Amino acid sequence: MTHTVLPTPTSVHWGYFDATLKPVATIDPGDTVVINSVSGARDDVPTQDGMTVRPELTAIHAAVSPELGPHILTGPVAVRGAMPGDALRVEILDVQLADDWGFNIFKPGMGTLPDDFPYERRVHLGIDRARGVVHTPWGMEISAQPFFGVMGAAPAPEVGRVSSVMPSTFGGNIDNKELGAGAVLYLPVAIEGALFSCGDGHAAQGDGEVCLTAVETGLTGTFKIELIKGAKLDAPHAETKTHLIAMAFDEDLDEAARVALRRMIALIVARTNITAEDAYRLCSLAADLRVTQLVNRSKGIHVMMQHALLNQSKR
Repeated sequence: MTHTVLPTPTSVHWGYFDATLKPVATIDPGDTVVINSVSGARDDVPTQDGMTVRPELTAIHAAVSPELGPHILTGPVAVRGAMPGDALRVEILDVQLADDWGFNIFKPGMGTLPDDFPYERRVHLGIDRARGVVHTPWGMEISAQPFFGVMGAAPAPEVGRVSSVMPSTFGGNIDNKELGAGAVLYLPVAIEGALFSCGDGHAAQGDGEVCLTAVETGLTGTFKIELIKGAKLDAPHAETKTHLIAMAFDEDLDEAARVALRRMIALIVARTNITAEDAYRLCSLAADLRVTQLVNRSKGIHVMMQHALLNQSKR
């Protein structure tokens, strides 16, 4: 079956993840769900001609207030049969631009260079959905590569309500631009039903997301969500058509790199006939360690390894 979830004051949660949230939809494993998102607080809404603010965003502004973080998340969606220790296999079938505008902002004390830019600036960028390009205020065109910055299941109940800002073991604000259409994201399940939510749509982003934000915008995502029983994942990982991706998050970027590398070694050992020692060597020879983002308090590193190499020694 295909389900659709639209952003309304009763189908979003603004700025947090929480295991006590009631699902806005319930699906069976293997079902497809189309989730529409909106982005931006009142101050982020454009006033210039040629940029259309959807009524869904206006209605949410009138009825919902942010808590803990800035991201408007659509959901959660419960998956029947999901239990702690399982994993969600979230196949991102499609991601479409939903708005003709986006915004970018940096703020004092935030971003990668807070001392260089100790003030707040916000700009709006036009989005040509037909051509798939973003128009910058300084006259450039950037190819749109839309993806959801935030995709996650609910945290464990004992964690309580947590900000949408920091990525964690349940996913959340991963901000990995590799997770567009065609990618698969694996998420640990911490509560019955899993409770999947997404938002923080990006029309384009560079690795690092260095100034604080990307091209923040609304998106429509189509997801096929399957259930892997007894997976016992300790963190999210992902796949594209060409690469296996391990991820880690920490306030110390070096520690994030160490953890992400260990996770990639474990994934290689689980999928191939080579030892951990040789997997470590293989990562040095052929893996790419990339800076996912530098701005979410817990910084991110993702390690990319080609499937073609792993298939040479596949179990």
